[in-house]
Amino acid sequence: MLNFDELPYKLAVFMRPFEDFFKRQASGGFVLMAATALALFLANSPLSDAYHHFWEFELTVGFDSFGLTQSLHHWINDGLMAVFFFVVGLEIKREFLAGELASVRKAALPIAGAIGGMLVPALLFHLVAPEGPEAKGWGIPMATDIAFALGILALLGPRITRSMAIFLTALAIVDDLGAVLVIALFYTGELSTAALGAAAVCLLLLVVGNRLGVQHPNYFALVGLALWIALLKSGVHASIAGVLIGATIPVRPRHFHEEFLAKAEDLLQRYRQLRRTDGPFHNEEKLGTLLALEHICHDAMSPLQRMEHEMHHWVIFGVMPIFALANAGLTLTPGDLQASLSHPVTVGVTLGLLLGKPLGIVFFSWLAVRLGVADLPAGANWTAMFGVGMLGGIGFTMSLFISNLAYLDPALVAYAKVGIFAASIFAGVAGFALLHHAGRRRPSAEP
Repeated sequence: MLNFDELPYKLAVFMRPFEDFFKRQASGGFVLMAATALALFLANSPLSDAYHHFWEFELTVGFDSFGLTQSLHHWINDGLMAVFFFVVGLEIKREFLAGELASVRKAALPIAGAIGGMLVPALLFHLVAPEGPEAKGWGIPMATDIAFALGILALLGPRITRSMAIFLTALAIVDDLGAVLVIALFYTGELSTAALGAAAVCLLLLVVGNRLGVQHPNYFALVGLALWIALLKSGVHASIAGVLIGATIPVRPRHFHEEFLAKAEDLLQRYRQLRRTDGPFHNEEKLGTLLALEHICHDAMSPLQRMEHEMHHWVIFGVMPIFALANAGLTLTPGDLQASLSHPVTVGVTLGLLLGKPLGIVFFSWLAVRLGVADLPAGANWTAMFGVGMLGGIGFTMSLFISNLAYLDPALVAYAKVGIFAASIFAGVAGFALLHHAGRRRPSAEP
């Protein structure tokens, strides 16, 4: 039986830089689960009408003559989710520059697995729903929810190796990149040339700011806001702005190791020489020295790493639960549930996530290993790889997001949600069971 008091100890197994990222995502998975359960409860309670009407409340940002008026639901999906995609952009950039995707050999396995985990589900969905308005949902089963998946890995504790957790994280990040490309290329509206031109100018300003060494977040926030508005008006989904902004955040800190040490030691020496003050308040000179030291510490961090660290908590514990609360509320009646079980959208999404994801991830990973371009994660066997592939079938956040883009008909969105929920639950349980079993066995290099 699961002892939640042991979770901090289990998470402590991953005691490296990866640990903080893992712990945030894993903890966020539990919060996301609670928000989903609350949304489903409200949507199927006497408060159902109030719940659905609440998200249709219109909110205007700006003035009557110059402003944006959208429903709360749209502000969350178009606005808050742009913040989510901003962090995704930061993660993608960091992983390709200094993470698990920084070298061809290290990146080959998660990239191969992610490609298979996107192509096979899309193909299965297309076979089930090849034509009509239902066919537009082929992108729904392509995504993996990293927070839920890592939350399940956290429950496994020491039974899962750190290398497998890193593989799943890298795979999910490549998966996110693929989902972003799918959204940008296939789920756009009618394009506005003028708005796209304005977006291009904003993106150019962000790139120029990066090249000139601008590091103040306000610059990227203001120009990024203009880019978001331009894309919102262009027909390209505004969430793409978040990824583009994240890709332009500078990597280089103002002060590197030696320069930081020299400046910090000089300030610490000056602080030691200042007269000691009693009480909580410092004189001007002492306060100025401390503020200068704080400024140097700030400038010794990479802007990208600092922003990712600061924004992750807001996204994991704020944006994603709010998104789930607004989008996971599915009203289930016996008749609707029975009808959905045979509907092509439900069947396609379920098969894509529950069958297509693990088969695609494992088969393409096996091909990469067989061809000699990649190696299995340390301590892994193919049972564990299939377990990780099953966790890849948890498509919650991004799948819900794409379903809202793919379908205008609320009934089709509801059918997609049934498939997403059913597949994610079964994939999570099956992935946990397989990895729990694999943790007892000696790793093998052969399938």
